[in-house]
Amino acid sequence: MSISIVSTPYDVKSGRISVKPYFDPNSSNLGLEKYGIALYDGVFHEEQLACIERNGIMRYITGLNEFAPEVKLIADKETREAKIKEIRNVVAQLERELAVNVVDPASPNFWNEIKLLKPDNHEFWNKITMRCGNEIIPLDPAKDPYDLIKLYAIEAGGFAMISPSYDAARTKNVPPKFYLDKYVETISTKTEVIKLKNRAISELDKLFNKNQNKLFYVAKVVDGNSVQYKKTTPHDVTYSNMDAYINGEGIEKNLKRAAQTFLDAVELDMETLKIRAMVKDSTFYKIIAAKPDGFIYHVDSSSQMGRNAAECLEFLKNPLQENILVDITKKLEKNWN
Repeated sequence: MSISIVSTPYDVKSGRISVKPYFDPNSSNLGLEKYGIALYDGVFHEEQLACIERNGIMRYITGLNEFAPEVKLIADKETREAKIKEIRNVVAQLERELAVNVVDPASPNFWNEIKLLKPDNHEFWNKITMRCGNEIIPLDPAKDPYDLIKLYAIEAGGFAMISPSYDAARTKNVPPKFYLDKYVETISTKTEVIKLKNRAISELDKLFNKNQNKLFYVAKVVDGNSVQYKKTTPHDVTYSNMDAYINGEGIEKNLKRAAQTFLDAVELDMETLKIRAMVKDSTFYKIIAAKPDGFIYHVDSSSQMGRNAAECLEFLKNPLQENILVDITKKLEKNWN
């Protein structure tokens, strides 16, 4: 029987891999975010590899189990087969290194020949843990087989306290304490956000210098407190607020989403932008109101406009509803002026 030696799919040349503490300087974490740390000094979080029990059967979230639901549910057959092949290659490699057991990944009895890394080997998987603090934990999957195991487990979600990537960490509603840092990948994500933010700031400058009327409506659409903006609001105030919004200091704390939301608003045509601002403010001034039936109505005419802001937008764009659009515009202009 010929055995093919397959190396780990992680190329150390692509950059360092480590587990780092995650902190968002814009989110409160007992004041620790000011110092760039996730925990108090000397404090550690230790977690055992996650295990799910269903009908008396224990399943560890390892990322190295071809029978796991996340693998079975891969719709594309070729992608699923490639994932299974990757898992078997890595398991075979680990079996050689940790149990001196040489197994052919292509063997039809592959899992029966595995001694140590069987999915139901509780004695082995129970010992896989992560202990994290404020110090960076380097992982070297090319040299340390246990680091390779931990890497797959983290990416599969096997440790609740560790996000599988920087991007995943910053998009969670409840930020994790730690994240898996693949240097090149993390830098790429951070650079993407910086570029997006810079593009949004550039568009803000253009609006301030050339189209302050549109800036007024953009501010109303993206800012949670839209009614603060009136035609008499100093443009410098609007600019300052939008700059803060783009930098994650407004209602949207996620930098990427904030910048993208601003850019999306800038790209809208004036008609759509103005009507979206009108729908938003009309709710505050009770020109339109939601009723118990789940629909939003124009109060004076009792006309049903839709179930949400998007449907109200389409309603007011309809030439047949011009009278209602004119009525809402007149009422809002009094408040805006």
